[in-house]
Formats: sequence, C-alpha cells, structure tokens
Amino acid sequence: MLALRVPSDGLWPTGREAFCYWLPELADPYARSDWTQAVAYVYSPAFLQGLAVLKALPWEAFLAVWTGLLLLAIRYLVGPRLWAAAIAFAALELLGGNVHLLLAVAIVAGFRWPAAWAFVLLTKVTPGVGLLWFVVRREWRNLGIALGATAAIVAVSWAAAPAAWADWLDVLGASATKTVGLWAAVPVPLWLRLPVAVGLVAWGARTDRRWTVPVASMLALPALWFGSASMLLAAVALATEGVSGGARPRAEDADGSRLAWRSRFASLRAA
Repeated sequence: MLALRVPSDGLWPTGREAFCYWLPELADPYARSDWTQAVAYVYSPAFLQGLAVLKALPWEAFLAVWTGLLLLAIRYLVGPRLWAAAIAFAALELLGGNVHLLLAVAIVAGFRWPAAWAFVLLTKVTPGVGLLWFVVRREWRNLGIALGATAAIVAVSWAAAPAAWADWLDVLGASATKTVGLWAAVPVPLWLRLPVAVGLVAWGARTDRRWTVPVASMLALPALWFGSASMLLAAVALATEGVSGGARPRAEDADGSRLAWRSRFASLRAA
C-alpha cells in the first residue's frame, strides 16, 4: 500500500481516495470538487472536520492509519474466521481507500445506534435510502434519532464553517448528473438504480430482512464503484445476526432451511 501510494508514477497507485480526504484544506475544501477527476473532495465539511486530527499526520502515516481502520471495519463486519477471505473480497476498496467499508459499519451499527446513519448522510448522501427501513416499519423514534443526530452535527459544523456548507450544496448540485462514464464504476445511472434500492429496502422492512438495507444502500450510491461491492460484507453481518445466540426463528424459517444456512454463516463469524 505505502510503496505504491499516490502520488506515484505507477500504473495502479494505491490510496487514491484516501488522498482525496487528506489533501483538502479546511479553509477551502472544495477547491478540487469534480469527482470525475483523479483528485476531488465532495463530502460534507463535517467529514473533513472530523478527520482534522488524522489529517495533521504526514500522508504516509495517514494512509497507514486509514488502511488500519478499514481492516478493523472488515473484522467488525465478518468476524475473525472470515476476515482473510473478506479482505480478499474487499481488496479493491482497501487499495483505493474509499469509505464504503465505513458505510457498511455505520449501517450495521445503525440498527442498534441509529445516530450512526449521520455518517452515511454526511458522506455519500444517497445511500441514506436505507432509512426507509424505519419509515416502513414505523420506527419513528429510530428515524428521529438518525435525523436528529445528523442535524446536530450539521449545526455544529455549519457554525464553524458556514461558507463551506454553502459550497457543498453547490457541489452536490453540480455532481447530480455525474453518475456514469468512469472506468472504475458500473455504467448504470443512479436514476435507474434508485427505484430498485427503494423497493428492496421496503420489501426487506416488511419481511424482517435487515441484510437488504446495505444492499439497497450500495445500489443507491451516487456512483457504483467496483470497490463498493465491499458494502455487501454488511449483508453478511446482518444475515447472521443473532443466530449464534439462539434467536427465535422467523415463521419463514419453520422448515429449518434458511435458519440452517444462517447458522452456518454465524458459526464462521464467531470467534
């Protein structure tokens, strides 16, 4: 990772996305904001402010710590036994250093701590479609916590950098139509993927299938990068959740078939 890091003359420099988080200055975060270019920052000012301490490190140290966080995210999602296989599955994401693995962690954690959804809304934005889970299930308290936590972060961040927030809104508007045409992204525009994502999470909410939320959120990404498939590791975590602890099977599991495969995955995730 460090040997091939950007900036580099190599054909496949590593840490390209992580570099986009380390490079911007808080005083002018959107000096480079065309995300179809190699270096661009398009997330909210709050994300950059949250990284302030880490950004004080030299680039090489920042990349090392950031990669370590992504590896820990994989460990959180799949457990120790599947860790090596999951690292291989998420190799593209690790090499680029994007936030998809952290989005996956936020989605999984968001079922217990809905405030975690603030990370999703203040970075990629559109994967927040997963919040429809709470709407369909009428879990208004959880929805309120998610939105309230996001609003609180925005308020504090805006007070510190109001001009940056105005700039970010302009960036979002300018980026709205730039969802296809890049070699590292699946050439399917958001307007085609978004209805599928909405339908999937609504179906999952009605049938108690939490794993549909990270899948729907992945489909709702502004651009469906190849590395974003790493978000599917959250589906593994949610599909096996509670099985090893003896959770009561759903009605659909009465024949034991679905519960059986969920139990096998849960045993692999267990320590």
